[in-house]
Amino acid sequence: MRILVVGGGGREHALCWKLASGNGVEKVYCAPGNAGTAEIAENVDIPVGALDEIADFAEDKEVDLVVVGPEAPLCAGLADAMAKRGIRVFGPKAEAAKLEGSKSFAKDFMKRHGIPTAAADTFDAPEPALDYVAAEYAAGRAVVVKADGLAAGKGVVVAENEEDAISAVKECFSGKFGEAGGAVVIEELLRGEEASILALTDGNTILPLASSQDHKRVGDGDSGPNTGGMGAYSPAPVVTDELMTEIREKVLERFLRGIREDGLDYKGVIYAGIMVTGDGPKVLEFNARFGDPETQAVLARLESDLADAMLKTAEGKLGEVELKWSGEPAVCVVMAAGGYPGSYVKGDTIRGLDAAKAKGALVFHAGTAVGENGEAITSGGRVLGVTAKGADIKTAVDNAYAAVAEINWNNAFFRRDIAHRAISRI
Repeated sequence: MRILVVGGGGREHALCWKLASGNGVEKVYCAPGNAGTAEIAENVDIPVGALDEIADFAEDKEVDLVVVGPEAPLCAGLADAMAKRGIRVFGPKAEAAKLEGSKSFAKDFMKRHGIPTAAADTFDAPEPALDYVAAEYAAGRAVVVKADGLAAGKGVVVAENEEDAISAVKECFSGKFGEAGGAVVIEELLRGEEASILALTDGNTILPLASSQDHKRVGDGDSGPNTGGMGAYSPAPVVTDELMTEIREKVLERFLRGIREDGLDYKGVIYAGIMVTGDGPKVLEFNARFGDPETQAVLARLESDLADAMLKTAEGKLGEVELKWSGEPAVCVVMAAGGYPGSYVKGDTIRGLDAAKAKGALVFHAGTAVGENGEAITSGGRVLGVTAKGADIKTAVDNAYAAVAEINWNNAFFRRDIAHRAISRI
């Protein structure tokens, strides 16, 4: 089987790594890939937004399955383009991908199908949005301000006070997020502990993966601005067996019923960001693809054949799949470039990768490229996802940080408290 993975981040490196070990997998391509994927797949110099070029390549190489990593090409219709050529694809079509591409679309979907979520309203102009903010804070209710469209994980502000909410609304409508900020969703601020629930679905069956929890804030103690994710671990202890049963019934099964009733062509993975509140689980957001860095931690624990599961998902045969998981927890620590999530320097040489691997860690590349001398260099904000397992969560954390200690480049930084909530439960 020949597989093409679309994307060039840590999630895609983890996908390539796991897919390459699948039964019958003879070749994995990655477009455009990074320095890490180059070690296990053939990188293809095609950007993720070049839908026709990607489809041409898949057709020319007689690719059996296209796996789409990022949200942008899904929302742009890459799965639709593949379907037109008869190429099997793991990823929803554009209309279904709006569940991530438009937060207002997702909110309407959740309301219609009885999926628990925060109360919210959508605004396409700043004045009524600011009036709404004023009324909410006057009533003693804090809000979350979200750019309606895709903003690379950075268009969300948890506004603990009215001043922050006003600033977030103005920022959305300032043009900073482009078309993504053409409308804004303002929703109630839910209190509780977050968890990430990923599930495969072919439109007929929905199959949850192992639970995980990520760390969005840039700094220790969950301080500073939101990022694409500074680390993750799996499983998330907050997701007890009882809670998972409730999530299956109130979120995943209702989601499956909803896409069928709405006629959404969805063959891929659904990511439900869950807030565990005093009133039960509520959906913060839906993503139409694997999370990053949750994927790194989750796939490190998967003992089943991912290629087979993805192929059967694309073929509508997910009901034939059973997944087996390692009992050992996994922890992913993201190493980032100084300045992230703001401006940062590219082109620094990364040292210590082999030493980190010698510690038993999986080092997934995210923002990397191959330098002139063949060395790995930085090329993004989130550079590496250093991932390790252990007999228990504390051991997994220790193993991950032991590997992190071997790696360095100019101004590299990372959070030092990944999985702190899980450890606090011990």
